[in-house]
Amino acid sequence: MTGPVVVGLDGSPASVTAAWWAAREAADRHLPVVLLHSWTTQPLDVPIAQEAHSKQRYGREVLGEASAELLHRHGDLALTTELVSEPAAHALLERGESASMLVLGSRGHGSVASFLLGSISLHVLGLTPCPTVAVRAGDPAVEAGWGHLGAADRNEVVVGVQEPGATADPLLEFAFSAAAARGAELRAVRALPLTSIATRRGEDVEAEERVRLAEALAPWREKYPDVPVTKHVATGPATQVLLTASARSCLTVVGRTRHQSHLTWKLGPVAHAALHHVPCPVAVVPHD
Repeated sequence: MTGPVVVGLDGSPASVTAAWWAAREAADRHLPVVLLHSWTTQPLDVPIAQEAHSKQRYGREVLGEASAELLHRHGDLALTTELVSEPAAHALLERGESASMLVLGSRGHGSVASFLLGSISLHVLGLTPCPTVAVRAGDPAVEAGWGHLGAADRNEVVVGVQEPGATADPLLEFAFSAAAARGAELRAVRALPLTSIATRRGEDVEAEERVRLAEALAPWREKYPDVPVTKHVATGPATQVLLTASARSCLTVVGRTRHQSHLTWKLGPVAHAALHHVPCPVAVVPHD
C-alpha cells in the first residue's frame, strides 16, 4: 500500500471518529492522510445558512479543527485537506482509484455512514476499487480524541474467509498487514453451512476445512511471521459465526465481489450484517 488513507469528513461525531481511526491507521502503516469535505454534501442538521459561502466556511472550519487535533496527536503524520464542490460519493469513488483505503463514519446499528446519506454510502462501499472502512461514533475499539482511548481488550483483527483460495488473498493481505501494523493477533474465520454435515460427521468436515484454511493462510503467515494466527472454523450461518468471532476484534475484514460496471453493485448479506452489527470498525475489501 502506497496511496493515501482518504477520510470522508463532514463534522459529525461519526466522521470525526473515523478521522481519528484513519490517522492512527495511517501512522501505523506510514501512509499519508487526506481529509475530504464536500460542501455540497453536508449533514442535514448542520446549523448554518444554506448559502454557498456559509457551507464553504463550515467546511474549512471542520477540516481545520480536525487536522489540528490529528497533527497534535500524530506529529509526523503527512496530512492534507480537500474542500470540494463535487458530490461526496463521486469525490470518494474518484479518489478510491488511487487510495490505499477509504474511511467513512457510520451512525451505528441499523444505518451506515452519516457522511453519505443512506443508500449513497452503500453505493460507495459497493463500488470503490479499494478497501473501505466504516467506523461508528463512540466505538469502544477506537481512540476518538483526548481521554478516549480504544479498549485494550480489543486485540484481534478478524477476517472472514468465505472460500479459501485466490479470492481470499485480497482480504488476507489487508487483514495481515493491519494486524502487523498494530501488533495485533489475527483470527481467520471460516463458516460451514449446516448442509455440509448432513451426510458426514461434523468433526471430519471441520477438520478438513481447517486444513484448507491453513493452506490458504500459509503464504501470508510466511510473509508476516510475527503475526499470531488463530484458525476459527465453525458450523452455522456465516453472519452469526462472524459476529461471534468478532467479540474481541479491533477490526473485522469482510469481502465483496468486484464489479466492472458502476451501474450495478452488491455487498452481500455477510458484509451487510457486519456493517450493521459488528462492534468495531469494519473493512469491506473488493475481490475478483
